[in-house]
Amino acid sequence: MSGGGMTRARFVLGVFLAFILMAPLVLPEFHVTLLNYIGLYSIVALGLVLLTGVGGLTSFGQAAFVGLGAYTTAYLATAYSLSPWITLLAGLALTFAVSLFLGFISLRLSGHYLPLGTIAWGISLYYLFGNMEFLGGYTGISSLPAINLFGLVLDSGRKFHYLIWTLVLLALLSINNLLDSRSGRAIRALKGGGLMAESFGVNTARMKIVIFIYAALLASLSGWLYAHLLRFVNPTPFSINAGIEYLFMAVVGGAASVWGAVVGAGILTILKQWLQDLLPKLLGQSGNFEMIVFGVLLVLLLQRARDGIMPLVVRHFPAPDKPLPAATEALTRRARPAVGETLLEVKAARKAFGGLVAVNDLSFAMNSGEILGLIGPNGAGKSTVFNLVTGVLPATGGEVHFRGERIDALSARAIVLRGVARTFQQVHLLPTMSVLENVAIGAHLRGAKGVVSAALHLEAWRRRSCLRRRRANSSASDSRLACTNRRAAWR
Repeated sequence: MSGGGMTRARFVLGVFLAFILMAPLVLPEFHVTLLNYIGLYSIVALGLVLLTGVGGLTSFGQAAFVGLGAYTTAYLATAYSLSPWITLLAGLALTFAVSLFLGFISLRLSGHYLPLGTIAWGISLYYLFGNMEFLGGYTGISSLPAINLFGLVLDSGRKFHYLIWTLVLLALLSINNLLDSRSGRAIRALKGGGLMAESFGVNTARMKIVIFIYAALLASLSGWLYAHLLRFVNPTPFSINAGIEYLFMAVVGGAASVWGAVVGAGILTILKQWLQDLLPKLLGQSGNFEMIVFGVLLVLLLQRARDGIMPLVVRHFPAPDKPLPAATEALTRRARPAVGETLLEVKAARKAFGGLVAVNDLSFAMNSGEILGLIGPNGAGKSTVFNLVTGVLPATGGEVHFRGERIDALSARAIVLRGVARTFQQVHLLPTMSVLENVAIGAHLRGAKGVVSAALHLEAWRRRSCLRRRRANSSASDSRLACTNRRAAWR
């Protein structure tokens, strides 16, 4: 990145942080309240950036998780007089359990069935909040206690502002750390690269559950803040309409951009308030006319800037390139088998696609130290054989053994753990990741740190050892992969 671009980016970040710091001291109460709502919505939208923008899993039900956090703290704080900090932990624990259950159910769906499933349970939880008498029904729960932070009672929007935006910045930092990690590369591979990621040992089903829960926990945190900011909750803010608005925020700001969550939340919150004041005067009647305008604007945005607003801004304020180490230690190697040992044995392997038999009772063996070629014309089934050996496709019949162990019933990620990996005839590169990051996915099994370590930036000291490299040069203009014009120097 050029020095000028880095300077502009740091300047903008400094201005933003200064504005957040000074806002409660200089802005009117109404604008401080509006800024607080932007912070609350940003936390939910951040979860959707991770879940939808990066992971490719569309959810309309995040408002229900906001409600879980809000209602848990409201009920426990009023009925049992528990500390808000204890109710925060209780809300996160309940949200974890519910999102784990819903994730196992919902994430089995694909295509348009997944968002329809999130709409279904989002509506269900909304009506659950309104029909439970101990939660106050549709009237809600009032008189929540104010949060006491080290002796400071946060009983006004101006005081609450700093807590909200501190948590927003921490959420931003955690997701940024997560995406710039071993687990983050696996998450980014979910959208369009699931087959490739599985072939490198990534448990894609687990990663989907992880980001689903992560997004739900962020929404629950926002609900906890919302409840104690207003000191009152009822079901209305947790309807499916609110879930759609949260998704709008992520898409408008830039669904794959971390800072896009804040930009989208800010734009839609301010625009909604402005339209709610303006449209009734123009139309002569009240109503949710702003949703109509939002719909039209979203269509126009998707036509002109499908990636949202933030990517357009980043062109003028590109992120700095990350420095690479001068040298790293060599990767460890598996113990080599003895020469002549039978490594791979295929016994009467068969694969049929309906009435088409692509592989017809193929048998062969390959020994250590031997190079074996599989030759045939187009359509002979060569790629299908590789898919059978590596677990990409299940065999219709026959067996595949590797070093004496039968592997044809195992998943692709289980097979690669045993030392059998593959490349693809059509290269499965991810265009949103750099050359270095694409290569690093291949070293996924070399690491063991998980999502929590990544979010807390505890794996940074190990991150550089996933590849043996000395330097990688790139210009700011090609910092995102375009395989034909990306420059990388390896040694």
